[in-house]
Amino acid sequence: ARGEAGNAMRLYLEDTGEDAEPSSLRKYGFNEAVSEGISVHRRLPEARHPRCLQQQYSESLPSASVVICFHNEAWSTLLRTVHSVLSTAPRRHLRELLLVDDLSQHGHLKGVLSEYLSHLSRVRLLRSARRLGVAGCRALGASKAEGELLVFMDSHCECQKGWLEPLLERVAQDRTRVVSPIIDAIDWRTFRYNATQWPVRGVFNWRLDFRWESHTLLPDKDPGSAVRALRSPVLGGEVFAIDRHFFQHVGGFDPGMLLWGEEQIELSIRVWSCGGSMEVAPCSRVAHLDHHSLPYTFPDQDLLENNKIRIAEIWMGAYRKIFYRRDTLAHFIRQSESPQITERLQLQKSLGCKNFQWYLTTVYPQLYIPEDRPALSGELYNVGAASCADGPRRQSLQAGVLMAPCSGTGSQHCELNSKSEIRWGPEGRLCFDTLGERVVLSPCPGQHPTISSFQWKFVKLSGQLLHLQSQLCLEAVTEVGPPPSSPKDIHSPSGGLFLHPCTHHPRQQWHFDHLVE
Repeated sequence: ARGEAGNAMRLYLEDTGEDAEPSSLRKYGFNEAVSEGISVHRRLPEARHPRCLQQQYSESLPSASVVICFHNEAWSTLLRTVHSVLSTAPRRHLRELLLVDDLSQHGHLKGVLSEYLSHLSRVRLLRSARRLGVAGCRALGASKAEGELLVFMDSHCECQKGWLEPLLERVAQDRTRVVSPIIDAIDWRTFRYNATQWPVRGVFNWRLDFRWESHTLLPDKDPGSAVRALRSPVLGGEVFAIDRHFFQHVGGFDPGMLLWGEEQIELSIRVWSCGGSMEVAPCSRVAHLDHHSLPYTFPDQDLLENNKIRIAEIWMGAYRKIFYRRDTLAHFIRQSESPQITERLQLQKSLGCKNFQWYLTTVYPQLYIPEDRPALSGELYNVGAASCADGPRRQSLQAGVLMAPCSGTGSQHCELNSKSEIRWGPEGRLCFDTLGERVVLSPCPGQHPTISSFQWKFVKLSGQLLHLQSQLCLEAVTEVGPPPSSPKDIHSPSGGLFLHPCTHHPRQQWHFDHLVE
C-alpha cells in the first residue's frame, strides 16, 4: 500500500494536477494530495529500542482520555490520527477519544465527520461555538474528559504500537509528572516517517523559542538510559500526558494565552516551579506531521508576542529583562500595554511556586545567563559594511558567521563576556571561533586553557575586535568570489567574518548596538 510502514510517497504532476501541492500547502501547510493517497490505517515501522519491547506494564494502569483539538484539519490527517490512537491504545486503558472542533469552517468537518465518528466506539465529538485556540480548546476538552489521565494530542499525529502504556506508567508512579513521548517526524511533502534519535529533550532560548535538542547522555555508554525517562526543562505541545486532577490543581492552561503559541513553555515552567516535573519517556513514540507553513493567519499579528510577554511577566522575575533585550518587538508592545495577570500571580502565590532563579539553577542550568554589559552586547555592527554580524542560513557544525542588514529584533544578539568569549544568538550556546582565517560558530567550551581560539578583546579606541590567540583583527568581508559549489566548499570564503592583520580600515571597526536598555 502507498506510504505503508512510514515510507515516503511521491506523486507526479500528472497524478495530482500541476497546482495540487501549492494550493494544499496554502490550505493545510502540507501536501494533502500525498496524504489522501495513503491509508488512514497505515502502520509505522518499529523504531523503539529493543529493550523497550521487553518492558512489562501493569494491568491496572489508570484510564486515559485522549483529547484532540482541530481547526480546519484535512480529512485524511485527522482520521489517520483517530484510527492510529484507536488501533494502538489498549482498550482497557483508553477511556475515550475526545475530538474538539475549534470552530472549523471546512464542510467535510461538519455533518460528514459527525456521521463518520458515530460509527466508532469510545469516540466523542465536541464543538466550540467560538474560536478558542490551542489552550482554550484543550481546556474545553479537559473539562469534559472522564479518564483519570489526560493525553493531549495534535490532530496530525501517528502513534507507534505501545506508545500509551509508558506514559500512563510514569504518571501513575508520580501524579505530578507530565510526560511526553519521543516526537518523531512525518515529512510534509512525502509523508515519510523519520524516527528521532534518543536521547532528546525540550529547551528554549531567551526569546522563548522552543526546540527539541539532542541531549549529551548517550545510551551506548549506559544501557539503562535507552529505556529510562529523561527530565526535560520544557516539553513540546504535540503530545503529552498529565493527571487530570493535577492539571486542574496547577491551574490548567492559562486562559490568557491566546489562539496558538507558547502555551507549552508556560505550562512547563509552571509545572516545574509549582511542584511537578516534565519528562520524555523513550519507549513511547508518536510521529507528528511537520508543517511547511502555518495554514492559517492570526487576526492579531502580535498575538505570539503577547503570549511571550505573559510568560515573562508572570514567571521570569528580574530575568525578563534578558527576554526583552532579545525580543525587541515584545519590549515595545510591553511599553504600550500591560497584560492582565493578577489572577495568575495569585495562583502562583497560592501554590507556593518557586522563582525563575530556582528554575534556571535546578531545572535548566545549561541555559547560559548573559552578562549584557551595555557597551559589549547587542547587535555587532560593522562601520565599513554598514551591516551586522549574522548567523549562518543553515545550522551546521562550525558554520561561518555572515554579514546581513541589522534586524533590530534581537535575533542577531552578540555579547563579549568576562571570559572574553563572543556569545552568539538568543540562546548563547555558540561562540565565535576560528577555522583557518574564517570566523565560525562553535559550541562554547566549559573551560578555557590560558588563551584559546574562542577569546577576543574589544579595543575601545579603534573599535577593533582582536583575536587573542592569533593577534589578528576581525574584519567584515561582503563578497569574495562565487558561493560554495559543493558541500566540501562550505567553509571557503564567500563573504562573512575573517581574521586579517590589524589596520585602521572601517571594515575592522565595530560597535555593539544595545537595542533595549
